[in-house]
Amino acid sequence: MAEDAPAVSGLEEAEPLIRVSTLELFFDLVFVFTFTQLTRALVHHLDAAAVVQAMLMFGLIWWMYGGYAWLTNAMAPDSVMRRTLLLVGMGGFLVVALAVPEAFGASGWAFGAGYLVVSVMHSLLLHRASGAGARAVLTRLAPINLTSALLVLVGGLLPGWPRYALWAVALALQIATPYLHRMEAHSVNAGHFVERHGLVVIIAIGESIIAIGMGFEGLELDFGAIVVALLGLGTAYYLWWTYFSLDQERSEHALQAAAEPRRRSLLALYGWGYAHYPLLLGVVFLSAGTKKTVGHAFEPLAWGPATVLGAGAAMFLLGHAWFLRVLALDGARYRCAAAAGVLLTIPLAHVVAVAQLVAVPIVMAASAITEDSLRIRRTRTNPFTSFGRTASH
Repeated sequence: MAEDAPAVSGLEEAEPLIRVSTLELFFDLVFVFTFTQLTRALVHHLDAAAVVQAMLMFGLIWWMYGGYAWLTNAMAPDSVMRRTLLLVGMGGFLVVALAVPEAFGASGWAFGAGYLVVSVMHSLLLHRASGAGARAVLTRLAPINLTSALLVLVGGLLPGWPRYALWAVALALQIATPYLHRMEAHSVNAGHFVERHGLVVIIAIGESIIAIGMGFEGLELDFGAIVVALLGLGTAYYLWWTYFSLDQERSEHALQAAAEPRRRSLLALYGWGYAHYPLLLGVVFLSAGTKKTVGHAFEPLAWGPATVLGAGAAMFLLGHAWFLRVLALDGARYRCAAAAGVLLTIPLAHVVAVAQLVAVPIVMAASAITEDSLRIRRTRTNPFTSFGRTASH
C-alpha cells in the first residue's frame, strides 16, 4: 500500500514532527485540486460510467496521497533534497488532476505519466529515510508501488475496457499491499496524523464551495442562484459540524491510546485510509449534484443528479460512521440514521430541485443537534462544543 511509509527505528527521536508543516499544507492544496476536477468531470458527463470512473480515479489518487501522508508523518520534509522531491511529487499530482476530466479519453497517458512520477518520488523520498528499517520497507513497497503505477500508465495508453481493467488491478494491488508486509514496522505520530487528515477534509469541503461557485460563471445572479449558493454553504457547514464537532479530538485520543505499534498502524489504516475514501468521495458527488442544480433550482432535477447529490451526502455520513466504529467511538448510529434520511430526499428533487437542497441540510442538522444535545445532557458540561479548539499547554 502506498501510504505505508516506515517509521524507522530512531527516526521520530531524530526528527520529531508535531504539527503539519506549511509545505505539507501546500502539497495538500495541490492534491485537493483533483476534487475540483472530479466534480467537473461528473457535471459535464453524469452517468453510471462517469460514476465508476470517478470512484476508480479517486481510489488510485487517494491511495498515493496516503503514501505521502504516512511518509511525512515519519520523516519531516526539512532538507532541500526532501523538499525538492516533494515538489516534483506535487507536480505529478497536478498533472494527474489536470488529466482527470479526460482521463478515460485522450488524457489517459497524462494521468498515467503523472501517477508514475508521484509513485517514483514517493520511493525516492522513502530512500532518503535513514536506517535499516527504511531500506527494508523500501524493498517491500517500492516494487509494488512501481508495478501499480506502470499498470496505470499502460492502462492510460490503451482504449476502452483494458483501461478500466488495468486501473482496477492497480487499485486492488495497492489495497492489498498492507497485508503483504508487517504493519508493526510503522509508528504513527497521532497528533500530526489526525491534523493532516483533518486539514484535507476541511480543504475538500471548502473546495466543494468553490466548485459550486464556479458553476455560476456566465449565469445571471438571480434569486434562484443565491438560494442554491446559500443552501450549498449550509450543507457544507453541516459536513464540517459532522466531522469536527469533538470527534477530531476524540479520534486523536483514541489513536494515542493505541500504544502498540501494530494496533495503532491498523487503526490509522482502517480509520483514515479506508473509511475516509467514501467520506471524501462523497464530498465530490455532493458537489457535482449540487452544481447540477445551478440555474435550475425551481425546476425538477433529473434522477441522476438527484441521486448523486443524496448519495454523496450519505457516503460522507457513512464514511464517518465507519471511521467512528473503527475507533470504537460513539455517534455512528446518528450518522447512519442521517444517511438514510438524506437518501430519502432524492425523490424530492424530481419534484423541484430546491426541495432536496433544503431537505439535505435539515436532515444533517437534525442529526447533529440531536447528538450534541444528548451528549451535553449526559456529560452535563459546557453547552458550547469546542469544534476542534483545544487549550494550549
